[in-house]
Amino acid sequence: MAATLLRRALHLRRTLPSASSRALLPAAANRLLSTHQNNTAIPIDLSSDESRRRLVNSLMYRSKQRGFLELDLVLGTWVEQHIRSMDEPNIRSLLQVLDIENPDLWKWLTGQEKAPEAVNSNPVFVAIKSKVTDNLSKHSSPETRSAPGQPWVRGWDDKRGLAGPKYGNQ
Repeated sequence: MAATLLRRALHLRRTLPSASSRALLPAAANRLLSTHQNNTAIPIDLSSDESRRRLVNSLMYRSKQRGFLELDLVLGTWVEQHIRSMDEPNIRSLLQVLDIENPDLWKWLTGQEKAPEAVNSNPVFVAIKSKVTDNLSKHSSPETRSAPGQPWVRGWDDKRGLAGPKYGNQ
């Protein structure tokens, strides 16, 4: 829902002629725009143990409850292992990763598509991607994976080479 709001707000922002007309945007869309462009809009309070605990719990929840099982497992495990040692810049980088849409994030992490340079320069994204890449190398043979840059659309009853469909389980 937040991503849909952000897309609408960005579209409105492009089509609206002036900054004064941006006041017509809903408050939530303005907040999402400012968060997307300038991550300082998200308050990160690490001053007390209680505020840090709340922030850690919130980020762990966001990383484990995305609604995309594979990302829930990958992100949730990584965040659980690293969140307590992260400083404010890394937490801001994590927030940027958590704001990426699930399908895009999964394709970029698994190498199905090349991530944009802005995402590739994010230190948290790079660390998570290296963890995913290492796990793929350790636990699956290259012939069972698609070629880099190709989607993973093969199904459980893939019949490649047996005069069956080229992709999926049709």
